[in-house]
Amino acid sequence: MAKSTRALTHESQVYVRSTAGSQSLERGLSILRAFRHGVGVLSNSELAERVQLPRPTVSRLTRSLVDAGFLIYDFEARSYRLAPVCLTLALSFRSSEATLEMALPHMRALAEGRRVNVGLAVADRSEMVYLDSVRLSRLGIFRRLSPGSRIPIAQTSLGCAYLAGMAPVQRRLLLDRLKREHGASWPPLKAHVERSLESISERGFCGAQWAAGMAAVATPLQTASGLYALNVSFPVAETVTAAELRTHGELLLDLKKKLLATAAMAAVT
Repeated sequence: MAKSTRALTHESQVYVRSTAGSQSLERGLSILRAFRHGVGVLSNSELAERVQLPRPTVSRLTRSLVDAGFLIYDFEARSYRLAPVCLTLALSFRSSEATLEMALPHMRALAEGRRVNVGLAVADRSEMVYLDSVRLSRLGIFRRLSPGSRIPIAQTSLGCAYLAGMAPVQRRLLLDRLKREHGASWPPLKAHVERSLESISERGFCGAQWAAGMAAVATPLQTASGLYALNVSFPVAETVTAAELRTHGELLLDLKKKLLATAAMAAVT
């Protein structure tokens, strides 16, 4: 007797269903995904370029999204913006994040005590999405990162830490996606990812410096709620030193230890 798709999902840790998905729904959701932090309104032509769909198709989708209350047509800008229901969805997600609620007091304590930046993130396709970021580095805020901010996976310690925490089959699927998306630039990025995975295996964390003036260390964090990546970022003069990585890596691993202990206590109460 053939196994059910539900059983296959749990065995493989990859979502499996025998019924076909809705292409129209997927395309409509890609329209909503095109709106990012700092992007208030988008026209049909701008959306078509961002989601790589024909403009007539985008026009039909935006019409449906306006009718359904997910987009609002801005008559002055002759463009579309997200409707309030999107904020409701975001708040619903935020309120369900027990791990973030548990982690924030510890993240703030480390950020305030050592004047560093501390973040917690999850993966969304080929990017990491910050659930929150407490930013208190000595030299001020170099990059404004708020909940919902996105950074690439392959170039960052945060992304590599998430890869390290994934089940092998899931990691392979994500690496395949990254390879397709990065194309000719993938080989050096792959080498960076492999070095980071090795560092996490040996030391528990990896480091990267992909933005000017800032470096970061990161580690995977597995809780009952799922897989996360935790990082500590800090200002550097030019190139980050091994001593700086080691010092901040120790802070990060101590924070992770506290979070796991708090989560374990919460699970038995």
